[in-house]
Amino acid sequence: MKIGFCGTMSVGKTTLVKALQDIPELKDYQFATERSKYLSSLGIPLNHETTIKGQTIFLAERVSELMQPNIVTDRTIIDVMAFTKCAKKTSVIDGDAFEEYAKRFIYLYDYMFYISPEGVDMEDNGVRETDLEYRKEIDECIQKLIFKHRPIYFTIKGSTEERIKQILNIVKF
Repeated sequence: MKIGFCGTMSVGKTTLVKALQDIPELKDYQFATERSKYLSSLGIPLNHETTIKGQTIFLAERVSELMQPNIVTDRTIIDVMAFTKCAKKTSVIDGDAFEEYAKRFIYLYDYMFYISPEGVDMEDNGVRETDLEYRKEIDECIQKLIFKHRPIYFTIKGSTEERIKQILNIVKF
């Protein structure tokens, strides 16, 4: 089973995936969390400074996750598409072409969960962008992509514990 969480930065995706590692029903799963610090250390621009080359690396990571039999990941193809489309250094034509290619992988998720930023404060982890307007732009783009591509997804909210309960009520292991 492939479970992915999508949402803008600083909504608790990584925290949630790390918390899910302690759930007995997920003992046979692999867990993938962000590698932004590592990729940034390689000189790959992130956030609004990203490029098509950089986003292609992020896309390859997401696709490689989807090749695993049981995976829980804190990023999805939708996230990669949104960051590509919102990048300053990506033309509309390139963003659209990237989306057209990447969309074929969206449907490989068995469960996709969207996490809204509503009520969640922005945190600075030293790597992510902390601009609230950019955060909102990414969130709006994610919502538009979800609407456009219509994957089967569920919106979850609340504390990490509340989110875990919601997930366990939706996913039948």
